Amino acid sequence: MSRITNMPITPVLHHSNPPASPEPACHCEAQAGRRERWRAGTPIVVRRFDGLTALSKVEGQAHHPEQSRRGAKPLSSSAAPGTLFVVATPIGHMEDITLRAIHTLKEVGLIAAEDTRHTRKLLTRYEVSTPLLSYHDHNKEKRTPGLVEKLKAGNSIALVTDAGTPSVSDPGHYLVRAAIRAAIPVVPIPGASAFVAALSVSGLPTDSFVFVGFVPRKPAKRKDFLERLKGEPRTLIFYESPKRLLGLMQEIINLMGDRNAVVARELTKVHEEILRESLSNILKVLAGRPPLKGECTLLVGGCERAAEFDRNSLMRDLTQLHLETGRPLSDLAKEVARKYGLSRKVVYEEALKLKKEG
Repeated sequence: MSRITNMPITPVLHHSNPPASPEPACHCEAQAGRRERWRAGTPIVVRRFDGLTALSKVEGQAHHPEQSRRGAKPLSSSAAPGTLFVVATPIGHMEDITLRAIHTLKEVGLIAAEDTRHTRKLLTRYEVSTPLLSYHDHNKEKRTPGLVEKLKAGNSIALVTDAGTPSVSDPGHYLVRAAIRAAIPVVPIPGASAFVAALSVSGLPTDSFVFVGFVPRKPAKRKDFLERLKGEPRTLIFYESPKRLLGLMQEIINLMGDRNAVVARELTKVHEEILRESLSNILKVLAGRPPLKGECTLLVGGCERAAEFDRNSLMRDLTQLHLETGRPLSDLAKEVARKYGLSRKVVYEEALKLKKEG
């Protein structure tokens, strides 16, 4: 880790001449002026100083990286696009937000929020009066084209979710992809993340892990999905509704065995709880309680045998079953995978090698 010194930081700019000083981030008149310019359709352009952002109005035409501010004539090129800021917000405790996030939320022209009522509480807490627009799973396809057009016109937008980092198991990824396709700058404003917080205190291996997110709801698809994770040696991280958490844990036990696990619930909130036990013991504890409430993160230890299975023994079993039954390799792979605690995909790949070798 490099040492932080008190040396002055030189702004990294995209043009040779120094820009004018940015507007004060918290100046009420300046913020009101930005909102009026947004409504009037005047581009708001992002410039960067010391890792923070400053927004400035350019009358008639957006600021261009190659344009000098010292008396140069405006270029005839089209307006530079605005920036989409992906802003992480608290997962529970209101103070788990960065200064940069607050500054960005105040400076942009619009905030696209998964739940405007929820986000408004946070904005009120930090005296942010930037306009809000709902952006969620049910209206993302309708909203995205309009937001992309605003970004193309030079306006900057902050994307937030109900809690944590947007676009991670969240509809925000739809807008992020659309912005990238339109060559619009997308800038992360990092902060809280439920699965990272849970992993950090889990006690399970953290050097390598798989963030699974939400599993499919339909039983057949969910079973097939979990079957493919059976032989995964890395720590598995799931998001799940409290109503479906116990059912998911039971399915994992049935398919993968009784592994070490962690349930992290209501992180950073008053009723925060972290359970570290085997899946079966956690299931017993939770089954004896009233229905769960609050956001849940489930972490499951990886398959310990996956990285050290005996390939020769596996190949012998495949060969013997194939000779005895004549069944398709796909069927044999499923049966042998269950015996070795591996994923069907891993065993099937080995079966294909066997077939190729003759």
